[in-house]
Amino acid sequence: MPTTDIPPTPAEKLLTPFRRFLGAESSSGLLLIGVTALAMLWANSPFADSYFGLWHAPLAVELNGQRLEMDLSHWINDGLMVIFFLLVGLEIKREVLRGELASPRRAALPLAAALGGMILPALIYLLINAQGSASRGWGIPMATDIAFALGMLSLVGRRAPLGLRVFLAALAIVDDLGAVLVIAIFYTTSINLVALVAAGGVFLVLCLFNLLHVRRTFPYVVLGIALWLAVYQSGVHATIAGVLLAIAIPDRRRIDDEHFSRTVRSVLEVFERDQVADEPDELTARQRDAVEAIEHACESVQTPLRRIEHALLPWVSFFIMPIFALANAGVALNTGTGPIQMVQTPIALGIILGLVIGKPLGIMLLSGLAVRLGWAELPQGTTWKSILGAAILGGIGFTMALFIADLAFKSSPAALDSAKIGVLTGSIVTTVAGLAWLWGPGGRRPSAAGSNTRTPDSASVAASHEVA
Repeated sequence: MPTTDIPPTPAEKLLTPFRRFLGAESSSGLLLIGVTALAMLWANSPFADSYFGLWHAPLAVELNGQRLEMDLSHWINDGLMVIFFLLVGLEIKREVLRGELASPRRAALPLAAALGGMILPALIYLLINAQGSASRGWGIPMATDIAFALGMLSLVGRRAPLGLRVFLAALAIVDDLGAVLVIAIFYTTSINLVALVAAGGVFLVLCLFNLLHVRRTFPYVVLGIALWLAVYQSGVHATIAGVLLAIAIPDRRRIDDEHFSRTVRSVLEVFERDQVADEPDELTARQRDAVEAIEHACESVQTPLRRIEHALLPWVSFFIMPIFALANAGVALNTGTGPIQMVQTPIALGIILGLVIGKPLGIMLLSGLAVRLGWAELPQGTTWKSILGAAILGGIGFTMALFIADLAFKSSPAALDSAKIGVLTGSIVTTVAGLAWLWGPGGRRPSAAGSNTRTPDSASVAASHEVA
């Protein structure tokens, strides 16, 4: 990462340890573990009433006579998590346009792996919970928590080759796309057609902004809020608005690298010529214009998608996801049913077996089939042993799994608690098992002479669409 020789301020020196923590790839996963433990301790402490009372406290927003009221947990799950889904949508779009999903050859392995990792856990869950309202939870063990899984993978350091990280990231992104579709199709209740048409109209306006090369963030924020309100009123889960907004965010640069370098060099010449020796803390009018021109060039050389994704990532990783975990991970264990009994309920057992057995087995089976049929290749530097380690970590459901659990069992607190216990238990088991495997035999990298892996296909990036 480029550095400057600008001396840090005292405040920047004080914040250096925190910045290093935030910059570490494993930090978000470690923070989620800590927050989850805090939620469980709080929910089972003498202050448990304050925990549950906090998240059920009503909060209303009123504007021009229109009032929207929900409890705090719903504001988090239906409102704040829209930003999480916006980030997920931006990551999916970037990978489809120019990343690991940009061509059929490159997408084949993570696509097959994700399908296996979604289908088999759902089937295992339904084998145990085929009847009654418990069957609504079949979507819970399908989900992979991308941030948590990659954070845990980073803990093994160099024992996890780059190709394995790319594979797990692409798998989790496809998995997230599947989870979004499951939420939109299967966890939508009644539909308000008027609101749905309004949401479609707002989405079309957003796409028009994209076609007109509107690059400022503010118009997308304003219309994004309108889109969220319309989707919320439509009956489709409100977080889908985040994915729709991501689709409309432009992913094109205004200027290329050469244009940027030429512009900045010429503007810097103007800046240097206009320096005033006796005014060290003042800029001339031409220098201020030069600084603004450089800022404009810096904005133009980046895509809006990348700028927004980069701006959202720390907020999602270190604020939104921890707040969501704090609000949703707390389960009271002192209600007459102990943790052992809660784990043995059909709902919890179906989720645990789906995450611990279904996820890695489904990922390995369809990955092996795709490679055997010649549709895909193993990423460079990986072996089937290391792929198994990533497949086990793919069973870390956590954020998305808890989210789907809330949708599936919102009207049944007992079932929701069982689902949460299942998600937490399954995620803990897969975390420990995946790290143990990668620290052991699965983390041994193949030698250059003995490796049968080949470099992934370097297919060209997919052609740009009008709405990129």
